[in-house]
Amino acid sequence: MTNSITDLGQADCYLITGTNTTENHPVISTFIKRAVTQRGAKLILADPRNIELGKFATIWLRQKPGTDVVWINGLMNVIISEGLLAEKFVAERTENFEALKETVAKYTPEYVEKISGIPAEDLKKAARLYAKSGASAIVYAMGITQHINGTDNVKSLANLSMLTGQIGRPGTGVNPLRGQNNVQGACDMACLPGNLPAYKKVTEAADRKPFEEAWGVSLPDKPGLTIPKIIDGAGNGTVKALYVMGENPMMSDPDLSHVEKALANLDLLIVQDIFLNETGKIAHVVLPTAAWAEKDGTYTNTERRVQRIRKAVDAPGESKPDWEVITLLANKLGADWKYGSAQEVFEEVRKVTVSYGGITYDRIENEGIQWPCPNTEHPGTPILHAAAFTRGKGLFSVCEHTDPAELPDSEYPLLLSTGRILYQYHTATMSRRSKGLVSRTPQPFVEIHPEDAVTLGIAHGDKIEVSSRRGTIEVVAEVNGRCDKGMVFIPFHYSEAAVNRLTNAAFDPVANIPDYKVSAVKIKKVA
Repeated sequence: MTNSITDLGQADCYLITGTNTTENHPVISTFIKRAVTQRGAKLILADPRNIELGKFATIWLRQKPGTDVVWINGLMNVIISEGLLAEKFVAERTENFEALKETVAKYTPEYVEKISGIPAEDLKKAARLYAKSGASAIVYAMGITQHINGTDNVKSLANLSMLTGQIGRPGTGVNPLRGQNNVQGACDMACLPGNLPAYKKVTEAADRKPFEEAWGVSLPDKPGLTIPKIIDGAGNGTVKALYVMGENPMMSDPDLSHVEKALANLDLLIVQDIFLNETGKIAHVVLPTAAWAEKDGTYTNTERRVQRIRKAVDAPGESKPDWEVITLLANKLGADWKYGSAQEVFEEVRKVTVSYGGITYDRIENEGIQWPCPNTEHPGTPILHAAAFTRGKGLFSVCEHTDPAELPDSEYPLLLSTGRILYQYHTATMSRRSKGLVSRTPQPFVEIHPEDAVTLGIAHGDKIEVSSRRGTIEVVAEVNGRCDKGMVFIPFHYSEAAVNRLTNAAFDPVANIPDYKVSAVKIKKVA
């Protein structure tokens, strides 16, 4: 996030898209709902489903899935044509504006309506509301990123914020909500194939040098593989072994039949986790590790805040903290690591990661600090890009609409989107072990529009079969108006009806994120 969670409460206007915030980030949603109900803040919701936030929305833009670049470019078309852009900000702090202006010229409200389904007048109202507001905040999540053009979706939102100067101030910014509790920290620590800590590039010799000196090694100068390419490599034999930690690809990756065959082809599959999940069940080696309440360390959350966690109970059996398991394994392989605690690991993090340099255990004893924090006198950075962008001037990116990789047709006439629900979490490795949570959502289901249900002869509660070109699952029909006609939604938490047996393995060419939000399916009632 460019801004803080509490800072969201100061916004005068929200543009929320690709995030079912009340269910997936319920604490963060309280800041938004309070601002709307208590301060009169305006909310623009862009979502294909009628989610709970729709009750709080000033304007609901119901776009067709896979058309996000279209309607965002449409907002910018209106803002430019009506002279609502922040001309001083654009002139002084950005570049490539003319290319952006030329690109969005054809995305008129009428053109946007034809492709996205959003009424032209609603688009105009939303553009004016966002641009004219004293402080407008963009909030998004994986409904924006999990497309074959997810990178362009994100760049388009960044374009919009820069065009209107809605960035670098309280209540503004581009604020992605991370999907799990330490995704931000994992990225900061270089769990991305082309990065070193603090987003330094493995391809740049100058970026590699400080780490090579600190660690006494020579680092590779080529990026590693992304998850889709790892799975493909396992399938074709170029990847021989895989070490999976805190991840469950046998539930979370698209086209699970392909994943299952690929993992079965490995010479060695190691799974390190707190429970024996679906991937662990097919592993050659399982390493049990301590859960969050059983270890010390830090998390870095979605607002870049580095926070302490402290051991509350002992881990069961032979479970150990992840850092200790990795250290033991590294030393078995010939390393000479001498870490004695999570704090010692963090001290190394501080030394090699500039943005963490001023963060110490003592300083975050009671309250976390937001990076960048380069030295111990620095207070941390609640708001990014206040005076300048990291690269100097903000770059407007040219983004054009591309159709999803797979759209409904006569054989598979319905559009499937996937996501999460309030009472389950990610692959449900933890949450489906809670009797209370399971009692609220005991079985897998599919949301279907009432008109589609009538056409297909399906009633609420019927068991139905959902099929794509990749597989078939059985779920229960949830007939309601949350999905538009021609669209269905299935949560991905249920291993007995894993929706990723249906999803398409097409992915964004830049970020390699799979397209979980647009797949073609057909439905029939189970006899």
